[in-house]
Amino acid sequence: MSRWRSAAAPSTAIITADGHARLKSELDELWRVRRPEVVRALADAAAEGDRSENAEYIYRKKQLGEIDRRVRYLTKRLQNLRVVDEPPTDPNAVYFGAWMRLESEDGAEHEYRIVGPDETDAARGWISIDSPLARAALKAKVDDEFEAELPDGRVKFVVVGVRYGKV
Repeated sequence: MSRWRSAAAPSTAIITADGHARLKSELDELWRVRRPEVVRALADAAAEGDRSENAEYIYRKKQLGEIDRRVRYLTKRLQNLRVVDEPPTDPNAVYFGAWMRLESEDGAEHEYRIVGPDETDAARGWISIDSPLARAALKAKVDDEFEAELPDGRVKFVVVGVRYGKV
């Protein structure tokens, strides 16, 4: 059995102003607070003696590696992201940052916000602009119908409402 995997499709380098602020805040928290705490704990564990059997030392080394990996990712990602905080020229159509209210073919209503891949949150109804539903809904206006290929199959939706702005 092979371990090779095809490369993931590159995600869209776009983010809302709030999402950008959250990522910067996370980077700052990791770099200025969490990393120094872990480095101190690692030094204390290293001072206890034999490192090969010291579970605290091994745990802190792994923790430090995870923090450093996330710091590197956030640093690179924040440089490449484009912040979009202005509504589009046509606020009646679905574009990045839109809150869209949809009615599916079974009559159920759903509300989603189209955000960047780094800020998706299913519990809040925030979907990535790279998702099949968001891709299918782009440029649709109120009362427009569209189809999206979802895991359950093709589903038809009608755009019931579109708005921009904060939650």
